[in-house]
Amino acid sequence: MSEIIQKDKQYVWHPFTQMQTASDAIEIIKAKDAVLFAADRKEYIDCNSSWWVNVHGHGNEHIANAISEQFKKIDHVIFAGFTHAKAVELAERIVHILPEPLQKVFFTDNGSTAVEVALKMVVQYWHNLDEPKRRILALDGAYHGDTFGAMAVGQRGYFNAPFEPFFFDVDFLDFPTAENEQEQLAYAEKLFQTNEFAAVIVEPLIQGSSGMRTYSSSFLDSLVNLAKKHKVLVIFDEVMTAWGRTGKLFAMNHCTVIPDIVCLSKGLTGGVLPLGLTVATNEIYNAFLSVDKSKALLHGHSFTGNALSCAAACASLDIFEKDSTWKNIKRIEDVNLAYQASIQNHNAVYETRVLGTILAIELETGEGNTYFSDIRDKAYNFFLEQGLLIRPLGNVIFINPPYCISNEQLASIYKAFDSFLLNIQKEKAI
Repeated sequence: MSEIIQKDKQYVWHPFTQMQTASDAIEIIKAKDAVLFAADRKEYIDCNSSWWVNVHGHGNEHIANAISEQFKKIDHVIFAGFTHAKAVELAERIVHILPEPLQKVFFTDNGSTAVEVALKMVVQYWHNLDEPKRRILALDGAYHGDTFGAMAVGQRGYFNAPFEPFFFDVDFLDFPTAENEQEQLAYAEKLFQTNEFAAVIVEPLIQGSSGMRTYSSSFLDSLVNLAKKHKVLVIFDEVMTAWGRTGKLFAMNHCTVIPDIVCLSKGLTGGVLPLGLTVATNEIYNAFLSVDKSKALLHGHSFTGNALSCAAACASLDIFEKDSTWKNIKRIEDVNLAYQASIQNHNAVYETRVLGTILAIELETGEGNTYFSDIRDKAYNFFLEQGLLIRPLGNVIFINPPYCISNEQLASIYKAFDSFLLNIQKEKAI
């Protein structure tokens, strides 16, 4: 055991990890493009973009240069009463690539806090207008982060059982399917008619941690139109779904509707520095304007508007302006679709899903879709042995790789998937 691993075991508490039973962490000494290089000289294809963030791959030189140049000017400065060029540039560019009503950018530090701010915005919006609307509607299976407000609007149980006594009450729609869409829309309208709802929050088109479950843009259009009809604010949590993941810059670009608030993070900086944005309409922003200071949005954190993170985000936006980026996104989607067609009738497979660069394979285990499926650890360790970093969501194995991944690397992933499915098939036959 290396000295680093010994000290890791002595001092470090890892996220989403049962430290008593977990294997030793893998020491990474270098990361470049789609590959992680371990201290034991083993290489791993980063099939999930290191928790879905490194959209352009590791060690991108354009982003590295932008951070270096920014450090020579401003590393960080307080963002209350002060500003700087990179924050202003980023805000302007974000507003220009989002639909027109989304005009005001609030800086946070990650996806969870971007959602927290969105929830605080909608609650205080109605408070400032002296209208008692406090109920929130969300979708069953949602994941919006791990701070308390974000947990409250997410799936109950799973990660959150010890904290549920502290959550505020939230109403949930069943996850929309072709069979129940109309029923869920009718239920949503019944709820909205109470005139008690401050907002509805969704991950547009695809739920990440729930197993990369997809639903139709037509359902989302109808739900948002119902919300607007009844003056319910709409929050799109695009922390995971933005930045090309669904084949378009934002998942909302697949829809005809526009939310009142959008939350952004993960791939925002190319995945190299923490940053979150909560972008709202002027209508919401204007409700916070007053001579009464208590009506201001009294929220912030020490690293709000960090100049290095803003520089990285601007550099990432530069890369999204290149045709080559979108050709790569389309290429990945096309080969994912071709592989999906080859396995969709496999008897070890319950369902396959492709949306943009995301390929998800729900395994037939007899347990249904569950995060705590026993197959998760078996799959994780199998793929590590194959040189692939894949973190299954229970019985769902998936990839959402960096856009620089090669077709050869994708082919090696599919080959490993084939081997794993064959193993599952053999076990079922015993």
